[in-house]
Amino acid sequence: MGRSGARTFGLTVRGRSLLAGGVATAVCAVVLDERDLLRIGLVVCLLPLVSLLLAVRTRRSVQAARTLLPARTAAGTPAEVALDLRGGPVLGALRLADTVPDAAGPVPSTPPRFTVHRIGSRGARVTYPLRPALRGAHRVGPLTARAVGALGLAEFTREMLGPDRLLVVPRVVGLHGAPRALGSGEGLPGAAAQQGQGSPDVMVRTYRQGDELRRVHWKSTARHDELMVRLEERPWHAGVTVLLDRRDGAHRGHGAGASLEFAVTLAAGIGAHLLRRGEPVEVVTEDGTPVAAAEGGLDPLLDGLAVLRPAARPDLSGPSTAAGRDVVAVLGACTPEQAGQLAGRHPGGGYAVLLAVDTWDAAGEPTPDPVAAAEVLRRAGWHVTVATADHTPEQAWDALVAGSPVIAAGTR
Repeated sequence: MGRSGARTFGLTVRGRSLLAGGVATAVCAVVLDERDLLRIGLVVCLLPLVSLLLAVRTRRSVQAARTLLPARTAAGTPAEVALDLRGGPVLGALRLADTVPDAAGPVPSTPPRFTVHRIGSRGARVTYPLRPALRGAHRVGPLTARAVGALGLAEFTREMLGPDRLLVVPRVVGLHGAPRALGSGEGLPGAAAQQGQGSPDVMVRTYRQGDELRRVHWKSTARHDELMVRLEERPWHAGVTVLLDRRDGAHRGHGAGASLEFAVTLAAGIGAHLLRRGEPVEVVTEDGTPVAAAEGGLDPLLDGLAVLRPAARPDLSGPSTAAGRDVVAVLGACTPEQAGQLAGRHPGGGYAVLLAVDTWDAAGEPTPDPVAAAEVLRRAGWHVTVATADHTPEQAWDALVAGSPVIAAGTR
C-alpha cells in the first residue's frame, strides 16, 4: 500500500459565489438597517463554511488500501486491482481515479474511475480488471480522490495512495523436444552406447566442422544418414547457456509485437523447457551478463527477463562460454562479422535462432541479411534456424529441433 500525498481543499465556484453573495447581502443589510435581510445574509455565508468543514472532516476520515491480485503475473494474463475504503460517512460523492499506464493493460470498457456515495461500517471495495500485454515492472497509482459536498459548495482533492508495483513476466510457451546432442544427454538420441565385454563406453554426436574423420562412427552414420563422430568417453557437461541478444539496433517493432519481445519470450520458453528436463540453465545477455542467478530456478529467471531493457551495444563481442556448456542463442539482426564474433566466443559450435527482424517492421531502417550471418555460424559448426514475424516461438524451436534452416510455412 502506498502513502497518501498532496491534499487540497476549498470552496467550489458555486460555494465562493454563494459566500460572496451572502457577504454582499449582509453589508447591504447593515447599510439599510434591515435586520431580517442581515439574518438571511449570515445564513447564506454560513452554508459554504459549514460545507467546507464537512469536506475537511471527510478528507481526514476516509482511508484507502490497494491490493494487486496478483502482484506478479504473466504477460497477457488477467489481473485485478482492489481498492478498499474505510472511514466516516461520505456527504455527497467521492470520486476516485487510479493511474494505470497503458502497458499495464487497463480495460477500456472499465477505466479505473469510480464514484462512491456511501461507505458502510464494514467499509467499501471497488475493483477493476487489468490485462497487461507488455512485460515489465509497471507502476499502478497514484490514487486520487475528489469529494464534493451534498450541495456542491465545497470540495477536496487528495492523493490517497502512492503507486504499487505490478511485475509482468514473459509468458512461458510450451516447447517440446531438444536438438540432438544438446544438454546432458549429448549423443543419447541415436547413440551407439556399447557396453559389452572388452568394449569402451562409446558415445556419438553429430559431425562438426573441424572434427577428425578418423573419429567418424560409420554404423551410426549409416543409421541416421548424417555424419556422426565417436566420443571415446561420455563428455563432461556443465549445463546450457541461453544467450539473448538485446541490442537495441538489432531489433525492430514496437510494444508487445516487437522482435525483442519475441526473443525474450523464446528465451524464457527455452529456459523453462530445459529446466523441466533437468538441465542446469543460465540465461545471459549478448555481453555475457547473467539475467538471473544460475541456480535460482525459473521464477528468478522470469523476474530478470521481465525488467530486461535494450542495450546500446554495436556488436556481439564478449567473454567465451564456460567450458563444457552448450549454447543456444536467440539473435536479432547481425552482420557476418558479428556472427563471427559470436562463433569465436564458442568455438565448439552451438544452436541459434536468428530473427529476420525486417519482417517485424518493413518500413524501418534496413538490416543485414540474416542468411549471410547464418552461413557464417553454420561454417563454424553451429545449427541455425532463421525465424520471421509470421511464426511463433514454438515454431522457431521446433525448426531448431528438426535442424531446419528456415521455418516451414505455417500460421501463428
